[in-house]
Amino acid sequence: MNGPIQVGQLYPSKLNSSLLGRPNNQATAGQGNEFKAILDQNLLKFSNHASKRLEQRGIQFSTEQMTSLNQAIDKAAAKGSKDSLILMQNNVALIVNVPNRTVVTAMDGNSMKDNVFTQIDSAVIL
Repeated sequence: MNGPIQVGQLYPSKLNSSLLGRPNNQATAGQGNEFKAILDQNLLKFSNHASKRLEQRGIQFSTEQMTSLNQAIDKAAAKGSKDSLILMQNNVALIVNVPNRTVVTAMDGNSMKDNVFTQIDSAVIL
């Protein structure tokens, strides 16, 4: 991934490489479920609402920014956060449901002015 991340695109934060490269004919149903569970735990998702806001506001993320975002979510998860405000260096604020690794909404600098962020239990500043 060299270009900007597109709206609606899923971005893997990390994958267990031991589950990759295994031919389909050798995988059992249990191993497939294990792979799906690991994949679901490690994918950063964007809700429909967040995708619309990103598109409306012209917000795009580079691969490096996505890596930073995933690291911020990992830090929030390590502290037991449920819903976190993540303030990024590119003047973007994201509300993220940490356990589901889902960006719920996104704001640019203009949208953040005079805003009150509610129902969050943590903030991560990048």
